[in-house]
Amino acid sequence: MIRILNYSKLGAEAVLARGAETPDVSAPVAEILTAVRQEGDAALRRYCAAFDGMPENAPLEVSPDELAAACDAVEPDFLAILQEAAENIRAFHKRQVREGFALSERDGVVLGQKVTPLARVGLYVPGGTASYPSTVLMDCIPAKLAGVPEVIMVTPAKGGRLAPEILAAAAVAGVSRVFRIGGAQAVAALAYGTESIPRVDKIVGPGNIYVAEAKRQVYGLVDIDMIAGPSEILILADGTCNARFVAADLLSQAEHDKNASAVLITTSEPLAKAVQQELERQLALLPREEIARASIENNGKIILVPTLEEGIAIANEIAPEHLELCVDDPFAYLSQIRNAGSIFLGKYCPEALGDYFSGPNHTLPTSGTARFSSPLSVDDFVKKSQFSYYTADALARVAKKVARFARKEGLDAHAKSALVRFEEDAQ
Repeated sequence: MIRILNYSKLGAEAVLARGAETPDVSAPVAEILTAVRQEGDAALRRYCAAFDGMPENAPLEVSPDELAAACDAVEPDFLAILQEAAENIRAFHKRQVREGFALSERDGVVLGQKVTPLARVGLYVPGGTASYPSTVLMDCIPAKLAGVPEVIMVTPAKGGRLAPEILAAAAVAGVSRVFRIGGAQAVAALAYGTESIPRVDKIVGPGNIYVAEAKRQVYGLVDIDMIAGPSEILILADGTCNARFVAADLLSQAEHDKNASAVLITTSEPLAKAVQQELERQLALLPREEIARASIENNGKIILVPTLEEGIAIANEIAPEHLELCVDDPFAYLSQIRNAGSIFLGKYCPEALGDYFSGPNHTLPTSGTARFSSPLSVDDFVKKSQFSYYTADALARVAKKVARFARKEGLDAHAKSALVRFEEDAQ
């Protein structure tokens, strides 16, 4: 049963403690990365056979015919939902597209910024305990809007087979190529390249602890979006909330992973007790009860606070991946929320809307990193270069100032480079 903690009695340290740390898998991941870097496809096939049961002769790449067949195999109503969700995601992320700029306010000077899409990105789509076509849409569509020419998708294929929903989502989102590989070996293939899989500039998408550690280890050789930890939801609720709704929303994240975190902060002890009982009732009905129950019992908690303002302060300290404001006037509190990946306002905006359909991205900062990082966006798929242009007259006006600054730092060659163009023997 989920714990109820009284903040006023126990204090911050007791109620803010996070779940147990994940195990250290750095050594086995490093071994896999080295093997793929040195052996290429041979190592990929060996690991995919060992971890996913993929047949030795199964093709690594999914053919265009397989993608088309997957779209035909998916129920027409679900394909329509995929397409509508994709349109919602495009409409939201289009507002993030930015262009370069040029400034020419000073005579003879042009300064600016050039925005260039990355040439090739790798999209990791999990496929272990569940299949996630939503991740395909969320991670590919912003890349396509950014102008990335080639999006390479990797996803584990149990026994060499992929769910048609995953492949249909790839077709809807505009993925360029799909490979049936997963785990740390897939991250290695994207980072180093193999005979079959091209090297990418950036790897995005969530995965298990081996995938997260592999991304950590290849960062610098390629860029990554983030190190994604277990799923999190925090609900801020007053006494007017429906306990059934709150319990259902907590379980929507608990069923992801035994390490997921589901937290309720409330000013109402009756609501806390009602949610505690409702969780037990709903858990018994879940197909993934074992996973959700482990999450609730090990990492879940209900925190009682005297005021909603104190609850908001705790939420900002936790900096959750998903934050639901389940109050009558959520917009009155929105400006007070400083640290959250994605915010869901009101009693009829469950986190599941954001996972699948509403449009904002569901690839979000976890483990408190919402204090300083942001959801996946179009910005993650571009790079920015700055440029400067000075005429001779414009440089002449400031050359001595540049030289003076450089000499203050003890860099005489810098100073000389600004002055040399105006020496008598300069051509």
